Amino acid sequence: MSLSSSSGTNEAIAGVPTGHQFWSVDSAPARLTRPLPLWGAPVVLAVFLAMSTALLFAVNRVPALVEAFPNRDFVFSPYIGTHSIPLRIFIVSFYVAFSTMFGSSLLGKIRFFLELMLYYVLVVGALDAINIIGFRLTGFVYSLHVIEILSGLIGFFVFSAKLLDHGSMPARAEAPFSRRFKLVSLVRLTVAVIVSIAVAVGVDRLELPLVFDLRNVALLGGTGPGVFLFLPTLFFVLYVDGTLQSLLRRKSAFAPPVTVIVPAHNEEHVIARTIAAIDASAEQYDGELTVTILNNASTDGTIAAAEAAIAAASHLTGRVLDVPTPGKAIALNRGIAETGTEFVIRIDADTQVQPQTIALAMRHFSRADVGVVGGMPIAPGDGPFDRARTLEVLLKHGYYQVAYGAFDGTIGVPGMFAAYRTALVRDVGGFVQGMNGEDTDVSLRIGELGNRVVSDPSVVYVSEVPKTYKHLREQRMRWFRSVYHVSARNRTYLDSWELSVRGKVVLPFMLLNSARRAMTVPLAMFGALHLLLAFDPTGTLTGQAVLAVMLGAPALMGAFAALANGRVGALIGLPEYVVFRLLRSYLTLESVLSIAAAPPRKSDR
Repeated sequence: MSLSSSSGTNEAIAGVPTGHQFWSVDSAPARLTRPLPLWGAPVVLAVFLAMSTALLFAVNRVPALVEAFPNRDFVFSPYIGTHSIPLRIFIVSFYVAFSTMFGSSLLGKIRFFLELMLYYVLVVGALDAINIIGFRLTGFVYSLHVIEILSGLIGFFVFSAKLLDHGSMPARAEAPFSRRFKLVSLVRLTVAVIVSIAVAVGVDRLELPLVFDLRNVALLGGTGPGVFLFLPTLFFVLYVDGTLQSLLRRKSAFAPPVTVIVPAHNEEHVIARTIAAIDASAEQYDGELTVTILNNASTDGTIAAAEAAIAAASHLTGRVLDVPTPGKAIALNRGIAETGTEFVIRIDADTQVQPQTIALAMRHFSRADVGVVGGMPIAPGDGPFDRARTLEVLLKHGYYQVAYGAFDGTIGVPGMFAAYRTALVRDVGGFVQGMNGEDTDVSLRIGELGNRVVSDPSVVYVSEVPKTYKHLREQRMRWFRSVYHVSARNRTYLDSWELSVRGKVVLPFMLLNSARRAMTVPLAMFGALHLLLAFDPTGTLTGQAVLAVMLGAPALMGAFAALANGRVGALIGLPEYVVFRLLRSYLTLESVLSIAAAPPRKSDR
């Protein structure tokens, strides 16, 4: 990261723990986060395991509960079929376990848990009530498989929604809005959804041995291949659409004057290499390029190293500005204020652009409706996590981001490399300070102003990948918290009546997916526990089902993304990627545990 710290004295003054080369004032915003000990997540998992065991024993061995819940889950209505895993018990167990570690006071923990349970019981209870009424009136009964899937998804979303309510979050900001593209985006997304449903249902109805085998390796509520196929099919349809749109919109060249701003804090060891890479890219760029290095409270030789590198450059002009107040957003906003060109590119001090990076990115601005352009970060290749990270970025930036772009639903462009129309950054208030995800926040708001947010996989650059677990933990907790910080600051997009595909579709999906990822490790434990206890002789859960969902599906998607981007060599990292995803899920759990509880309301004191 570009605001790493190596000075113990400076860290102590800034209130940052000493001994962390990669830590900065941006790592854990003081008001919004709390220190999380390494034993925090293991305690949650231990409580979860104990609670799950107790509830599974209760609904399978206590006569009164066996009679009340014949489906061996907290289901209040008769459904046809069976399930592979009792997801309502899983969700309740996780809520209990998480609440034990969330917040600082006992009253706050209890209030958080009760509100989680109240909303969850109301929604799943309504599902059961609708089924009962429908059965009485028409004789139609829903499948238990479907209800369990919905129960899991509802549990994920309730968790994220209540965390937004009870966590200490950035203040809600005024939300810029434009109706431009909204109807077209919605139509494109709707067509893709209809096509994907048709494909998934069609495959599910095929009487093929493969389809039968897929039904036997389901985990989430006993889902069949149709349910599992829906999202991959949807993203594939959108990916093809996004790729075609990108090819049709692509222009050969556009090279206006551009300013590159680079926030740097104690980057003496890398800043010269970063500037040299920008200079090499400037050689391939036909326009004028200026670099502004934003020295942000450095205590090493960053200034001297940057000045020497700029003096040695042949294809750019530049300067070093001193920004003494610590904070990446503070430095970036100073850079925006000092920028005199129509376009600006922000680059992290530990990111090396490639010779064609700037030229390929800037060509998109030949279209007046483009507001932000991002690319694909490539791992250096010399670290323990690099091969897994390569597959991760191929899937996220080379595949999913292109799919989101099909319906203009891209939210975040990573700050490692991002190009903007300078006036738009100013129009949305610049880069927000004091929270995680300032890069996602600014691109989201620019997009909602009616500008396209483009993610182009051909715009590649090399960006740092942590080499130690401690650094990876800091980075991922910061990244994963940003989903909640950005959602809270821009909550108007979620709960207003204005049509916003990002606010009504993409942000809720991101919140749901964050909760799902935080619960992935507990879900794997729950599946193993359910298999071990073997209470339900009619259950369909198998060991290969757990492994298929936890390991097989991520490997398949990673492999597909690598092939779609023409990077066959990346497939060698598949085993590491599968393990890395499980580690990432564990770090997601830690990230939500590190969110500070909101201070008590005056009425509660």
